[in-house]
Amino acid sequence: MKAKKLWLGFIAVMVISFSVLLFYGNEIYRKAPPIPEKVMTTSGEVLFLGQDIKDGQNVWQSMGGQELGTVWGHGAYQAPDWSADWLHKEAVFMLNELANESEGIPYDQLSEEKQASLKIILQKDLRKNTYDPESKVLTISDLRAKAIQSNSEFYAGLFTDNPDMADLRDAYSIPENTLKTEERVRLLNSFFFWISWACVTERPNKDITYTNNWPAEELVGNRPTGELHLWTGFSVIILLAGIGLMSIYYARRRNEEEVAPKIFPLKGEKQTPSQKATVKYFWVVSALLLVQVIMGVITAHYGVEGQALYGIPLSDWLPYSVSRTWHVQIAIFWIATSWLATGLYYAPAISGIEPKFQKLGVNFLFLALLVIVVGSLAGQWMGVMQKLGLVTNFWFGHQGYEYVDLGRFWQIFLFVGLIIWLLLMGRAIYPALKQKSENRNLLILFLISTIAIAAFYGAGLMWGRQTNLAIAEYWRWWVVHLWVEGFFEVFAAVVVAFLFVRLEIIKAGTATLAVLFSTIIFLSGGILGTFHHLYFTGTPTAVMALGATFSALEVVPLVLMGFEAFDNLKVSRSSEWIKAYKWPIYSFIAVAFWNLVGAGIFGFLINPPTALYYMQGLNTTPVHGHTALFGVYGMLGIGLMLFVLRDMNKDVVWKDRWIKFAFWSINIGLAAMVLISVLPIGLAQTVASVKEGLWWARSAEFMQQPYLITFKWLRVIGDTIFALGTVALAWFIFGLKFGWSLKNQE
Repeated sequence: MKAKKLWLGFIAVMVISFSVLLFYGNEIYRKAPPIPEKVMTTSGEVLFLGQDIKDGQNVWQSMGGQELGTVWGHGAYQAPDWSADWLHKEAVFMLNELANESEGIPYDQLSEEKQASLKIILQKDLRKNTYDPESKVLTISDLRAKAIQSNSEFYAGLFTDNPDMADLRDAYSIPENTLKTEERVRLLNSFFFWISWACVTERPNKDITYTNNWPAEELVGNRPTGELHLWTGFSVIILLAGIGLMSIYYARRRNEEEVAPKIFPLKGEKQTPSQKATVKYFWVVSALLLVQVIMGVITAHYGVEGQALYGIPLSDWLPYSVSRTWHVQIAIFWIATSWLATGLYYAPAISGIEPKFQKLGVNFLFLALLVIVVGSLAGQWMGVMQKLGLVTNFWFGHQGYEYVDLGRFWQIFLFVGLIIWLLLMGRAIYPALKQKSENRNLLILFLISTIAIAAFYGAGLMWGRQTNLAIAEYWRWWVVHLWVEGFFEVFAAVVVAFLFVRLEIIKAGTATLAVLFSTIIFLSGGILGTFHHLYFTGTPTAVMALGATFSALEVVPLVLMGFEAFDNLKVSRSSEWIKAYKWPIYSFIAVAFWNLVGAGIFGFLINPPTALYYMQGLNTTPVHGHTALFGVYGMLGIGLMLFVLRDMNKDVVWKDRWIKFAFWSINIGLAAMVLISVLPIGLAQTVASVKEGLWWARSAEFMQQPYLITFKWLRVIGDTIFALGTVALAWFIFGLKFGWSLKNQE
């Protein structure tokens, strides 16, 4: 009866949440910043066509898009936010022109009273929405046209080979002649104009811009709105109320004790051919992890040496935008591969039946994943090196959207691979579903999460080559938030529960109720919490209200993860035979810790609207990104891999030396990387953003200050410890195959 109520709650959460998500998705379609068919001056000169802006978006994507600087606050942390940077330069140019015209001196030499009067003139020019929805023409002043020309000349020099900008290119890690033709430069400038236009132009009949007055820019009157502060306060109240209710639930649950069996319950269990075939997935996981770390080291080093690695001009062959793309993309590949392989390994164990040709399917999927990894990474390099046309780049090169950078062909290829994985999982699990066992509810949830993982990646196919950026961002976060942070989380919770049920540490009924309850709580906040990524991406104010409220609910279960860590620690010590599973279980303890710290504390640090208004696009975001993506999902991937490898050969005894060193080095290195370097830089940027604006916090002048360079160098400490841990982990994994990680092989 209790399970039935929870299932009804699960269905209600899914139906209501997705109805709201889709309803406001439709609102984003209707109210996204329009792309005009023409941008022309009051004197009749046509500056840009709508097609120029769309093609310019494709040029931006081809050079790495969100992997080089940010747009509307999303992307990489080297180089400026192009929307804020263009807007500030435009405003400064226009103020100087107005000052010279009226007083014959630059703006900064005027009295405060004169400056204030000119700012009012500027704001009336820039903030007024002069887009005509009937003719689809955007009309701008001749003065603004001159500012656009000035900005265009600046960015033309930056992205080509102006020798006067060599130092600035180094500071931004932009290779010389990043763009090879004048036409691509012109198109890029048209796109940069449009994204900044959306940041300063007020919505029809509103006094806020399309990006909810983001970024902070005093010159143009971009300040936090009242709604921003209101929903920030409300999100804190929701968080406190949620923590109170969850604390009561956990306090009641503390009396439920589970006793592990004295004898190992899986002794003598036989492996199927398809289970044995999954071991090569974990070899690839280990290799990809090493490559990802190398790319991370290179990417971080570009922050201090611009375009070189200890004097080697590495960016000639591996630009920053490529190294960062690979760093992010490979992380998703190896984490997902570990989770998918875990599912393939345990699916036959669930039913006790090996479907016909299951091993063939596992091997085929493995080859398909290798093709996707190699093909997509090669395509991204070719795209950034400007070796592909804009259409070809979209299909086979670099889409420019962080976390879903791979070309559309590779996206489709991966989607098909996930469908194949779903079929392999389903045919192995189905026989168990037909049995009315105590595990049935858990298996149904397992199958639902499997279907969701395969299906929700399809959201990445919902935008086209020239889709409005506001709409593309909506769907991108379906993939990044709902697919990665949502349904993979549910899948992981079910798999971990199933692993403990198999070991008879937890009863199936207890596990089912716990997983169903935690899934309901997580998805109650998680689905609509997607909107917290979209406060300032051309969305209506209602999106901010929903995002602030439900992203606070997302944090509620995470702040009580200490209980889960303590429970797992007790499990690891509850019986002699369980000690063989010490390091997989310790990995789950690390997951609980990083859920609390990385996803919970560091996530809520930037989630409230007022905080994110000043912090979006700063190094406070990778604090959350590293500790959540690697700390939670990466450590979970490592834990699942170790669980499978432990089950593959239950009779051998592992040497603890390398895996112990790996575990502690990875976790200590991750903490040091963030606390010694990334977080202090992010906090310094936040102060600068509040005082002067995002343009200053991201500028070369600010980021190249000696004390910030020192903080960047200090990252070497954490990075080195972390990298040594990943090398030790790979050494241990391959040692299980070749014997040096096993005690009985001495």
